[in-house]
Amino acid sequence: MPASPRPHRRPSPGARHTRRLRLAATLATVGVLATAGIVWITGDGEVPLVRERCSATVDGESTSMSPEQAANAATVVGIAVRRGLPARAATIGIATIVQESGMRNLDHGDRDSLGLFQQRPSQGWGTPEQVQDPVFATNAFYDALVEVDGYRDLPVTDAAQRVQRSGFPLAYGDHEPEARLVASALTGYTPGGFSCHLRPVATEVQVGGDEQLTPSAQAVADAAGAQVTILSPSVVEGAQGRALEYRAEGEDAARTAWAIAAWAVASAGVHPVTEVSVEGSRWSRDASGRGWVPTATGVPGGGVRISVG
Repeated sequence: MPASPRPHRRPSPGARHTRRLRLAATLATVGVLATAGIVWITGDGEVPLVRERCSATVDGESTSMSPEQAANAATVVGIAVRRGLPARAATIGIATIVQESGMRNLDHGDRDSLGLFQQRPSQGWGTPEQVQDPVFATNAFYDALVEVDGYRDLPVTDAAQRVQRSGFPLAYGDHEPEARLVASALTGYTPGGFSCHLRPVATEVQVGGDEQLTPSAQAVADAAGAQVTILSPSVVEGAQGRALEYRAEGEDAARTAWAIAAWAVASAGVHPVTEVSVEGSRWSRDASGRGWVPTATGVPGGGVRISVG
């Protein structure tokens, strides 16, 4: 859809929080404390007590966020991957939601602004319910972004401003460094670059079959289909319907697999994902403080297996 004018008279409600999303580890931790609160969980034996957190790490630089923010980032970057958009589009999308909402799906804002992107129903972005649906809102943002001539080559702040029409047009560029980290890690260009340290799943164990996913696993498959991939998963034999596997093909198969894997880990704060495996690496919720661990997984190149509690 075409971009609609959306002037601001003041920074959006989440703008004051976004300064806390810094590359420096200390300030990143402050951001988690301020936006997500403190969640104490038992560690994996090496660290007795830790805070629930997610992080994107690329070439030794990191940015940290809450599981809520990570799930929203996964949606924004994942939809760019699903649509076949370049990583630059994902960077622009992340910089925009950091500025507009602090990467949170807000039910309030300046005038009638709502959601991750603080889109205004009165300016044609959709109904209040639609712009608070992260999938709808993200697709609406990219629909407008791809209509911007040369957006791939524009500075992030200029590209975002062409869509958002903010009264603070230079603010988006302030968040480009962390946005680039998140985009690189979640698009699969930095394998294993996104990880979350989460508490154990506390849901009733469900049982499916070799041809049918459990309701929780099916919910993960449905979300992945809307947010990160057009591939259809298969049910992993012998996992009682609690595991699904994707197989990507072609020269970009490994990166695609890592993008799906990163999405699954980043979404584990809202879905009971317990384990994610690609060829030669595994993330396990029970030992999530260790991040991605090199190991024999039995998953072939271009494949990703997601297990659900």
